[in-house]
Amino acid sequence: MEVPMDPLFLAWSYFRRRKFQPCSDICSKILEDSPYDQAAWSLKTRALTEMVYIDEVEVDQEGIAEMMLDESSIAQVARPGTSLRLPGTSHGGGPTPAIRPMTQSGRPITGFVRPSTQSGRPGTMEQAIKTPRTAHTARPVTSASGRFVRLGTASMLTNPEGPFINLSRLNLAKYAQKPNLSKTLFEYIFHHENDVTNALDLAALATENAQFKDWWWKVQLGKCYYRLGLHRESEKQFRSALNHQEVVDTYLYLAKVYQRLDQPITALNLFKQGLDHFPGEEMNNITSATEYYKDVLKQDNTHVEAIACIGSNHFYTDQPEIALRFYRRLLQMGVYNCQLYNNLGLCCFYAQQYDMTLSSFERALALVANDEEQADVWYNIGHVAVSKAFLQTAASLAPHMYEPHFNYSTLSDKIGDLQSSYTAAQRSEDAFPEHVDTQQILKHLRQHFAVL
Repeated sequence: MEVPMDPLFLAWSYFRRRKFQPCSDICSKILEDSPYDQAAWSLKTRALTEMVYIDEVEVDQEGIAEMMLDESSIAQVARPGTSLRLPGTSHGGGPTPAIRPMTQSGRPITGFVRPSTQSGRPGTMEQAIKTPRTAHTARPVTSASGRFVRLGTASMLTNPEGPFINLSRLNLAKYAQKPNLSKTLFEYIFHHENDVTNALDLAALATENAQFKDWWWKVQLGKCYYRLGLHRESEKQFRSALNHQEVVDTYLYLAKVYQRLDQPITALNLFKQGLDHFPGEEMNNITSATEYYKDVLKQDNTHVEAIACIGSNHFYTDQPEIALRFYRRLLQMGVYNCQLYNNLGLCCFYAQQYDMTLSSFERALALVANDEEQADVWYNIGHVAVSKAFLQTAASLAPHMYEPHFNYSTLSDKIGDLQSSYTAAQRSEDAFPEHVDTQQILKHLRQHFAVL
């Protein structure tokens, strides 16, 4: 007799594997049978939040709206050396891009895209005008609307009958007294519903119930105030949170407030203060970081960022075969996007698995979301074409070796040039008649020609 798995345990398993939609569907079925099941309610809330979660730590990218309509501006001309709005100078001294590629913001490519870090900061009017628009409006992306899901639309997409939680009928005071439910509810309201006002009310009530001693709620209050444009109130909450508990993210939140207030010297001093308390942050020690990522995978073997960063490190240390294993693991976990197939194509190409190279790039082209991604994929496809030319040169310089002829035959077969592939395979057979792979290519081509 087959015993069915507990639905809640199955939903939790989907959540750990980052399959949030199946997790939400199972929780919905559980709530239909027992509407007061707090475990299923909390798990569905977390799943819906993770679907639209955005890391608030990253520094905001100011669009043209903030640059032209700055209400917090006091003086139009800043004092020398005190403003972020003046063009900066590069001092160098960082890791060379010859060893590892860098983004425009100066960070090494990690293999895991974070919001607002893979693009440059708009420092000129021309760059600000090029700031992308959202899909629903011609208004430029701003910190108040562009990066965040619009109010109520995310919940309508996940549930056709209406929002999962009716915030207008919610008794926030009752939920604020339950620490386990209040934190998941806050993240749902803040990230999924984008209802900053209700999130602020819940955070204020929860802070009061915690007797103003819980640093986590003070950080959430600061995030709400920052989203509402109340930067001085946000500064007070972050300062108070640091007095209770020193956390790296709190230093970054507070520095982001000072950057929005155009006080870069204060932000720089705060970064130095944070480095004094956390000297191991951002040391660019890739080897140690990889070991810590492996420790993360020992605790949670489905952590996407850890798998992607380890795979990226193996690729840039000339180990594409090992990197390919990590990216295939991501594919098995359900990650399905252009970047993953692009990395798979590169790993297959440098690992000399040419049978999967072009098919991975074709799948990446089918999943591109913008022109920048399409340009990256075509750039890598260009590397394949250039390598084909190198193989032709190697074959002409060393006609006595079978490897250049065989590799050129394999590449020509994959791109559809069957005649060139057959000619190169015959030359490879002349140089090494017992080569099994060459015989297989010739057999395949002869069967194909016989059909024609």
